Amino acid sequence: MGLVFKICSAEEWRDAEREKIFRGSAVDLRDGFIHFSTQEQVAETAAKHFGGRSDLVLVAIETEALGEALRFEPSRGGALFPHLYAPLPISAVRFVEPMPLGLDGTHRLPPLERLQLR
Repeated sequence: MGLVFKICSAEEWRDAEREKIFRGSAVDLRDGFIHFSTQEQVAETAAKHFGGRSDLVLVAIETEALGEALRFEPSRGGALFPHLYAPLPISAVRFVEPMPLGLDGTHRLPPLERLQLR
């Protein structure tokens, strides 16, 4: 079983939990797919696109639950990033963890290796 990760605001995620589906953030809706990151990409994604934001959560999603709507496509520097071409069902979510800012201004990610074993 593999995991991909979504970074979004805590408010966006509360709305998704209430609706039982995540349709995406503003940038996802604009681009026509939900942007995810792999475990190796999530720290860089947080720094590049969410720097200084303290209202974030990290959502882990089981790839098998997404089927053919999940595609790995080239992005910055040719790296393959996971993109979901469908709404994200809450049932595919394995865990949600806060992403607080450390004293140095970078996000503190949960220990992803340990969390994948949940």
